[in-house]
Amino acid sequence: MPLAPPLAPDTRALLRTGGVITAFGLLCTVLTCTVFGGVGIHGPTTNAGWLAILFAIAALPFGLMLLGLGIAKALRRP
Repeated sequence: MPLAPPLAPDTRALLRTGGVITAFGLLCTVLTCTVFGGVGIHGPTTNAGWLAILFAIAALPFGLMLLGLGIAKALRRP
């Protein structure tokens, strides 16, 4: 059985970057809910919580978009 050709460098970069940014967004979400005081009815309870939730709101959609693009590119290769 022949091996599949290796991924192109740009596909590998999309997957790596998307994974790192998504992981950072998830880490910020977990830190907001646990270490930085949690989230109340009006949002996070500390300034660090607000900053972490803003990073999560920005990083998760962008990271998932890059990850999805990298996966689509990897599946499209011959």
